[in-house]
Amino acid sequence: MLGPADVRRLAEELDIRPTKKLGQNFVHDPNTVRRIVSSASVTADDVVLEVGPGLGSLTLALLPAAGAVTAVEIDPVLAARLPRTAAEFAPALAERLTVIEADALRVRAADFPAPPTALVANLPYNVAVPVVLHLLAELPSLEHGLVMVQAEVADRMSAQPGSRVYGVPSVKAAWFADVRRAGPVPRKVFWPVPNVDSGLVSFRRVDPPSNAAREDVFRVVDAAFAQRRKTLRGALSGWAGSAARAEELLRAAGVDPTARGEQLQIADFARIAEVAGSR
Repeated sequence: MLGPADVRRLAEELDIRPTKKLGQNFVHDPNTVRRIVSSASVTADDVVLEVGPGLGSLTLALLPAAGAVTAVEIDPVLAARLPRTAAEFAPALAERLTVIEADALRVRAADFPAPPTALVANLPYNVAVPVVLHLLAELPSLEHGLVMVQAEVADRMSAQPGSRVYGVPSVKAAWFADVRRAGPVPRKVFWPVPNVDSGLVSFRRVDPPSNAAREDVFRVVDAAFAQRRKTLRGALSGWAGSAARAEELLRAAGVDPTARGEQLQIADFARIAEVAGSR
């Protein structure tokens, strides 16, 4: 494991100054990374995908638990150093690690030597939701995972209908998986100490609630939440072509036209898209 002194030494060696642009906050507490791996229920059967491994704190905790770890790192300096860090701290396990220098928002299934089955990561706060949604869409092999994100993002991703923070991230994540809050993470375990709270979010893949095309369903979701204060009849008028047409489709889907987007589950949005596609 990397302790605070190890993290500082590696950062100094590489002349690394964590940047807000890349959302870099390095974990330096061994107990936290052990807790993450344990909560993620990683087993020797898993091929773990780690996004943004940074200096390798979480990577070193994953190697003993997983069958293999593929780390996707956008920073070329960090990507080049990670295999050496694994060899230094876990020489008997270093061969389990593969490092891909890439933007996680652009990776494709073909980029991976083996299909990842679990996502475990300390995600950059500024791109956490897009990264998770992209990976779930691109990698159907992902069965489960645990990510560390900004606390507010964790709340939005795991929110249920009717919640004040229920919105587009909540609905789209629910298309792919059962998403739940998995606990807080104290600020003091990071270097530098962030000015926001962090939280863990766990997920387990589920079947889509409908045979409707995901892109069609997501267009309905985006339209419904673009104007949150409007009823669905009004919010979906642009998407449907008119308020009257929106009401017709909503009624055919068994959805109250006077309801608002935050009251609907992903299956409701899917029914609306199905009805629209059949008429």
